Amino acid sequence: MKRLQHKTAIITGAAGGMGKEEALLFAKEGATVLATDIHYEKLMGWVKDARNEGLLIQGMKHDVTSGDEWKNVLDNCISLYGRINVLINNAGVFPAGKTTENTTSEEWDNILRINLTGPFLGCKLVLPFMQQSGGGSIVNVASIAGLVGGNGPAYSASKGGLRLLTKDLATEYAKYHIRVNALLPGGVTTPMTEELLKAPGMDQVIKSMSPQGRMADAIELAYGALFLASDESSFMTGADLVIDGGAVIR
Repeated sequence: MKRLQHKTAIITGAAGGMGKEEALLFAKEGATVLATDIHYEKLMGWVKDARNEGLLIQGMKHDVTSGDEWKNVLDNCISLYGRINVLINNAGVFPAGKTTENTTSEEWDNILRINLTGPFLGCKLVLPFMQQSGGGSIVNVASIAGLVGGNGPAYSASKGGLRLLTKDLATEYAKYHIRVNALLPGGVTTPMTEELLKAPGMDQVIKSMSPQGRMADAIELAYGALFLASDESSFMTGADLVIDGGAVIR
């Protein structure tokens, strides 16, 4: 049987990169998927192709910093599929080259609003639906920046905060059979990081972070999300799943 048969998943930040690969993989593994992103036209470009191939994927425009838009997404998912079993909080931003001194208050607020407040709103609002469904799995896509420094103050703080939010939710909602885990990528080739790699010498810097000497492909992270979303990880909650090519062991 497919690994996500009879499950419905919401995946944010799905216009490209990890979110897109997660949505495609989940649908191939039997899930019905609602993929969301603020970049709606880019999202629908691949969603239409996937639907033509018979995959059960819908797309929806979604600003994760808006509680009202979260409510619309969740209501739409219930209207389409009748339940919500999985939430993947994938949407995020990575501002390259930011130091404490050159990070403005507005930039700080914006990064935390997208990377931390957005997932908080999604978790908070999806929990009643998961309780009604008898349980569920939430995967918060954090980063190894939540474990080690050197990634800019706002980004590191947002991802460290997301890790601990994950653990708090896991403790609070285990009694409802809701599991909450964090996926911690290292360097991943995505549209966001491709822009970063254009800077002189940056390609080698990022690749040298990992003992494997390369960045991950987005599908390699999608398989980690699939494991955490599926019943195969039924005894995991509040955990950090690190997929970084060994970067944090150095």
